[in-house]
Amino acid sequence: MPYISIRGVPHYYEWVSTSERLSTDLKPGSDKPVLVFLHGWAGSTRYWQSTAAALSDRFDCLLYDLRGFGKSLLPRPIPPDVAGLGYELDSYADDLALFLDALSIPQVYLNAHSTGSSIAVLFLNRYAQRVKRAVLTCSGVFEYDEKAFKSFHRFGGYVVGFRPNWLVRIPGIDRMFMARFLRRSIPKTARIAFLEDFLTADYEAALGTVYTAVSERAALEMPQEFANICVPTLLISGEYDKIIPVALGEAAAVLNERIEHVIIPNTAHFPMLEDTETYLNLVRAFLGVEQPVTGASEAV
Repeated sequence: MPYISIRGVPHYYEWVSTSERLSTDLKPGSDKPVLVFLHGWAGSTRYWQSTAAALSDRFDCLLYDLRGFGKSLLPRPIPPDVAGLGYELDSYADDLALFLDALSIPQVYLNAHSTGSSIAVLFLNRYAQRVKRAVLTCSGVFEYDEKAFKSFHRFGGYVVGFRPNWLVRIPGIDRMFMARFLRRSIPKTARIAFLEDFLTADYEAALGTVYTAVSERAALEMPQEFANICVPTLLISGEYDKIIPVALGEAAAVLNERIEHVIIPNTAHFPMLEDTETYLNLVRAFLGVEQPVTGASEAV
């Protein structure tokens, strides 16, 4: 499995591509542009794999696990310099820049989801010259509510603190775990992967990003970050998303004429898996890939 050390943390990554050189050397070298995928909170590269495979005819797709998640787990004991990085989302944006430097990739397209989309927005404004176009899936801006945020943080602390590995062995727990995130069913393998990633994420990273992604600072600064985007951006919302409702996406889109906002009907927080065909057609059209996609993955 390929890893690259970024600021003292081994980062897992993989290429999804039809390019022969990538399949052998694990390095960019084809004529295709690179499309980088960022996952959301407590996720990993795994839930992007089917989307990347569908787009690999025109892109060399690069997936990696964010620091503290998936297979990019923190070294133990955590060195002081790694602990000192903290879990502010802009530090994850800097991780991405260093990751691309390590692979000698000067410019990319971005496709990010949920918390990964917030990281992507920060990256767009700090490293705009490195991105041609960006897709933000399930993203938006919210207003600060001190009471609600404190309640969310308390609940988040409980959820992150109680993650016994035996949960994955309970029959039907994958459906229960994903119920709040979905409008339509997705494959069982995907549901289990989400649960496994949640259970294995590093405690420090999982809790730290809960505090930074939903915070007074984020509520105050992210609207301006969206307003400052100078890269053509597609923001996709799921009609019934309970995690980041459509209204939050609309609030972000009105801040900047470069942001195109699209709502996928009858989906929630994972429209790329709930309505694969619609999602891929939107992304292909926005990124300049015209081949239509036929047939969606069958949920089980």
